[in-house]
Amino acid sequence: MSFLSAKGLGYTTSTGQALVWDVNFDLEVGATLAIAGPNGAGKTSLLNMLSGIVGATQGDVLVNGHSLQSMPAATRARQIALVSQNSTPDNRLTLQEYVALGQLPLWAERSAAQHRAALSRVLEQTRLTALADKPVGQLSGGERQRAHIARALAQEPQLLCLDEPTNHLDPDAKGRVLSLVAGLGVTVIMIVHDLVLIPEFATHVAMMKNARMTAFGPVADVLTPDRVRETFGVDYLVLSHEGRMIPTLDIRKTHIST
Repeated sequence: MSFLSAKGLGYTTSTGQALVWDVNFDLEVGATLAIAGPNGAGKTSLLNMLSGIVGATQGDVLVNGHSLQSMPAATRARQIALVSQNSTPDNRLTLQEYVALGQLPLWAERSAAQHRAALSRVLEQTRLTALADKPVGQLSGGERQRAHIARALAQEPQLLCLDEPTNHLDPDAKGRVLSLVAGLGVTVIMIVHDLVLIPEFATHVAMMKNARMTAFGPVADVLTPDRVRETFGVDYLVLSHEGRMIPTLDIRKTHIST
């Protein structure tokens, strides 16, 4: 049985606009799925349904064989954590206080000492221990993103959903965040705009276009020059460099007449 399954998943607005339509896939435990597609393709709407933040209007999501639609909120919070682009913590909180908020769904199940020990493990895992007492408002972009991920990990989820976790980060910070995500040991679904990062950090890709999932599968099978050209209108190249295969994009200048 797959860990996560989408069955005819879709979302249609009250005005009849289909934001996502007829998505089907199965994902195994421990996989890292990158969702890619142009703006307006339905990526965030799909992620929100997979995380349970938004209820599907068609189909269902199954987690360990259980319907997400009928799953109690408390149970969902124990299994799924979401890091959205709209995370806006109180800047007066210390990093440690902010991360500890993720423990709220588990609070009644453990002693204060057990929670402190778990919090220390999460801060160490995300390499944030040295910044524990620093106010959130003083963190760099990369540090803040790691803090968001640490707060989600404090829920001890089986599934971690990330909406563009590298957005607005410099190249070094992007690599650090994605390296962290790839090594967490949980099932991950993340929206990624930078296609050349996907082969290094993801095991699977879902390609979205015009509210539909046009392809799903292992990275090498899905992220091909033909499919990237069809979806994004750019050329996807894989170059050999010092024994490694390096993906890159050939984005040609477009002349706009006035």
